[in-house]
Formats: sequence, C-alpha cells, structure tokens
Amino acid sequence: QVQLVESGGGLVPAGGSLRLSCAISGTIFSINYMGWYRQAPGKERELVAIVTNGGSTNYVDSVKGRFTISRDNAKNTIYLQMNSLQPEDTAVYYCNARKIRSGVSYDYWGQGTQVTVSS
Repeated sequence: QVQLVESGGGLVPAGGSLRLSCAISGTIFSINYMGWYRQAPGKERELVAIVTNGGSTNYVDSVKGRFTISRDNAKNTIYLQMNSLQPEDTAVYYCNARKIRSGVSYDYWGQGTQVTVSS
C-alpha cells in the first residue's frame, strides 16, 4: 500500500504563488509515476503534472511555464510549485502515485488540498 498526504493549499490572489507538498509512505519502491491532478467544481479530474522514476516531467498545456513538479527522493516527497496563479486554477489538488504491473495500473490518491485563487 501507498499513503499520500498533501499540504500547502490555500487562498491566494491572482498572480500569486503556492507550493504544494505530498509526503509518500508505504511500499514506494515500486511506484512508476507520481503526479498532481486537480478537480474544479462541476468538472472532471484532470492531470496537471507528472514525474517519472527517471525524472522526466510532463504538464498539461494550461500550466506550462507556470507550474513546476519536482521530487525529493531523500524525503519521499513531491512538490508542485505554482506561480502566476489564475482564478481558473481554483480546484482541489490531489497527489497521485501509480504502479504498473503486467500492464495493469494501480492508483493511489491523497485526500486533496484546496487551492483557491481570487480575482
């Protein structure tokens, strides 16, 4: 099992910054991908950013150049640095860990942290 605990959400004005953290524990050695998703009211959950075991990253187009995902293996923590926040970034942000075994994906989720950007 994998346990994920997010922190760092809050209320910021447009143009502001926040840094989300996700502490990971459990059987983490077999995780293939780590990432951040978000879900705004009335919308489906969407992938925001992902980092692989090899350190490769990928972002949804709407956050490229503004958000940065990183990982600290010594602390078993991943981060999402969010700059130039806009009201459309308002959502609950979820940390995700994915294991892939024999072609089957196993997803683990944190409890979510609210990010609210005021206009």
